[in-house]
Amino acid sequence: MKTIQFREAICEAMSEEMRRDESVYLMGEEVAEYNGAYKASKGMLDEFGAKRVIDTPIAELGFAGIAVGSTMTGNRPIVEYMTFNFSLVGIDQIINNAAKIRQMSGGQFKCPIVFRGPTGSAGQLGATHSQAFESWFANTPGLKVVVPSNPYDAKGLLKAAIRDDDPVIFMESEQMYGDKGEVPEGEYIIPLGVADIKREGTDVTIVSFGKIIKEAYKAADELEREGISCEIIDLRTVKPMDRKAILDSVKKTNRLVILEEAWPFGNVATEITYLVQSEAFDYLDAPIVKINTADTPAPYSPVLLAEWLPNKDEVIKAVKKVLYK
Repeated sequence: MKTIQFREAICEAMSEEMRRDESVYLMGEEVAEYNGAYKASKGMLDEFGAKRVIDTPIAELGFAGIAVGSTMTGNRPIVEYMTFNFSLVGIDQIINNAAKIRQMSGGQFKCPIVFRGPTGSAGQLGATHSQAFESWFANTPGLKVVVPSNPYDAKGLLKAAIRDDDPVIFMESEQMYGDKGEVPEGEYIIPLGVADIKREGTDVTIVSFGKIIKEAYKAADELEREGISCEIIDLRTVKPMDRKAILDSVKKTNRLVILEEAWPFGNVATEITYLVQSEAFDYLDAPIVKINTADTPAPYSPVLLAEWLPNKDEVIKAVKKVLYK
């Protein structure tokens, strides 16, 4: 094992897959000459050249369309958005073309493409740069949605996403690029659609994904000192969702808290809540509690932003609520 940063795990995954398969290429704003806005493609231009690591204009709709079209001639593009907020400019290509090519062509064309970049808030970036669209994309048939929370998962999942024959939305976080973690020296792949139990417990299940899961870890540490045992599930892949992992855990602990950095209406937590009440209702000893951001655009003020985002104290309160403590 070696210890590397999250951005290095992303770079390694892309580079290894480009060495393995010449049809894989990377395109996006500042991915080449600048080594990536977050240095997640550092050194790739030097190794692979300007035909496979391509700087684009600030025209997300245009280069997303070029990439989608290129899958129909045998390529496997990776499209980097500087932030997924900018993907809204190119969302027509993602929703109306990438997600629908296979069905609308009667299976004649597949669309092996990865759209990747940062999701959610990253400090004082304002309302238009602090949005989480996981549930938007997961609501679209034909798309897979991946949100890793650490370097090990990021590398293994990204390699799987690049090899997948369907379009994958791969969502990272600006606040995780510097995170360090252990990654194997050799080749490994993490299959899409498989959640991971990050911490085993007996009293309550906490389901989360992405960078906000760190608040669950903090809360679990504090609760353990009070004799409360939390089981933490990292979804890793939002769609397809590992329904069995969630249900098995709830059947063991009989209580569920869901932590998600997203607006509260119609999100991933809502889907999980419906899943559990419909398929494991008789196992529940308390109503499900979901924790989300406030139902407002993200504030710029650091004081208001701290109130807007979910935190460990909210997780602790929710756990005690389902335990009737």
